[in-house]
Amino acid sequence: MSQLALPLQLADHAVFASYLDTGNETLVATLLDIANGADRHGCWLWGSAATGKTHLLQAVCETAGDRSAYVPLSMLADAGPQVLEGLESRELICIDDIQNVVGRPEWEAALFNLCNQVYDTNAQLLVAANAAPRECPFVLADLKSRFARLPVFQVQSLGEAERAMALQLRSRHRGLELPDDTARYLLTRSRRDMASLYEVLDRLDKEALRTKRRLTIPFARTVLDEAN
Repeated sequence: MSQLALPLQLADHAVFASYLDTGNETLVATLLDIANGADRHGCWLWGSAATGKTHLLQAVCETAGDRSAYVPLSMLADAGPQVLEGLESRELICIDDIQNVVGRPEWEAALFNLCNQVYDTNAQLLVAANAAPRECPFVLADLKSRFARLPVFQVQSLGEAERAMALQLRSRHRGLELPDDTARYLLTRSRRDMASLYEVLDRLDKEALRTKRRLTIPFARTVLDEAN
């Protein structure tokens, strides 16, 4: 997995095979093309929290390997824009949570320089944010203009049935089977955003692997009651 000289690690579940693309089929197909070396200009993806933006960017880097770099600005914003130095040597740069540095002049200047370097070297830039580029309050107009050139995709949230399917897909990826009734039960026992649901599923998966139990409703109820 491709990393900067920083203590970053991609999540082991963040691969395309574990992402339910319902409602986001065109975006996922585009990202797969980019990850596999297609000649595209990159893209900007945006959406509300827990829609899978980070999952998708990390999946791109997992597929692309050492020609890529993943830059989570939710973690690195306070480290300063020097963390962007040397990124122009990568063919594919994935910048996550860019809203964390929007409006900070030193960061915007560094991002503008990076954009120019990317265009000069024909590298690809993927950016994730909580809003479309034209809605982000950049103070540097030229930077907003650069980002506005990227194809923009809104990451769609999953409906209730799809949330259950996403939990089952994640569980299968880990070698466990999550029955339909247990998946529906989890939707009633947790906040319904995917981050919270995945956190619950992770707890169940680890306990099921440890105890060699199936993911039944009684098992899930016991584990969740013990956690409360």
